[in-house]
Amino acid sequence: MPSQTPPFRADHVGSLLRPPAVAVARKAHFEENTITAGELRDAEDGVIPELIRMQEEVGLKAVTDGEARRSFWHYDFLGMLDGFELVERDEGVQFAGMNLRPIFPTITGRLGFPADHPMLDHFRFVRDHTTVVPKISIPGPSCCHFRTAPEDIAPADYADPEVLFADIVAVYRAAVAAFYAAGCRYLQLDDIFFAYLCDPKHRADKAALGQDPDWLIDRYAWMMRAAIADRPADMIIAMHMCRGNFRSTHAAEGAYDLAAEAVFSTGVDIFFMEYDTERAGGLEPLRLLPKGKQRVMAGFVTTKTGALEDLDDLRRRFDEASRYADLDQLGIAPQCGFASTEEGNAISQGDQRRKLELVVRTAEAIWGGV
Repeated sequence: MPSQTPPFRADHVGSLLRPPAVAVARKAHFEENTITAGELRDAEDGVIPELIRMQEEVGLKAVTDGEARRSFWHYDFLGMLDGFELVERDEGVQFAGMNLRPIFPTITGRLGFPADHPMLDHFRFVRDHTTVVPKISIPGPSCCHFRTAPEDIAPADYADPEVLFADIVAVYRAAVAAFYAAGCRYLQLDDIFFAYLCDPKHRADKAALGQDPDWLIDRYAWMMRAAIADRPADMIIAMHMCRGNFRSTHAAEGAYDLAAEAVFSTGVDIFFMEYDTERAGGLEPLRLLPKGKQRVMAGFVTTKTGALEDLDDLRRRFDEASRYADLDQLGIAPQCGFASTEEGNAISQGDQRRKLELVVRTAEAIWGGV
């Protein structure tokens, strides 16, 4: 029988293409200064129920707000923490063929999770507007470190990474508790930098900063494990990993081999793993998934192009995956969100819906339901 609680056989990472009304309202507020923050919120409140209905209509059992209130999948959350400040500079992070908008996180003081973090209300809105399971995706603990340059960390004792990592863990323990109190039973932490640390270029970049990439993988896994260790038994934690997603481009490549053992040791319940191109390497790392109840949502369906995958091809990929992990511990999801930033990927709203419908159809064909 199909489950009514996560993990599900069909799911998606979180972000969706922004509806035109939100794009217009954000421009009016942030660039043209012609509407207030309250008017922007009203515009978001008007379209997010439509995004939720779309997800319910295609047959998904867990839904998000599509991250429609965000500019970035990660920086908005970080900028709302105590001690973080987002600054704009001349040139952004390099992706394949283009640069990200030049926004950078800086740590200006002691880190903390505020009791009124706005994304708690973002979750509550989804909770109050869906008939299925509400989910929210936030950046994982590693994001606080990986994307913050050493020279942008002001507190002197944070020069010791162990001190910084301990405070990051405290932030996320507080976040987990706060989301649970808000009614969240399905929380996703996007910790994509495990995959980045499997890329030779990113490994070299960290080494040039005096940071051992393998040590970082170990400590990032410790942060995740410690952050979620005390979660209530009825709270499901997911983790998403990919190699970057900005206007259908990527920022990293490399198989999961170097990080898989650490990733699967975190105590996370559900792993969303990008597997749509050869950049992700082979499926062999799935052999390290411990036997039990943990589940890998195989990201065989790409969000970077509108071309629709073939159901028979997806069946064959799961046949291959089942050589390394029990089919009962697998599910399907798109490889990433459809709009990790507000610009979105180079696909249409129709493409997006067809991709999600395919994910549901594949789950029904392989497992008999979502």
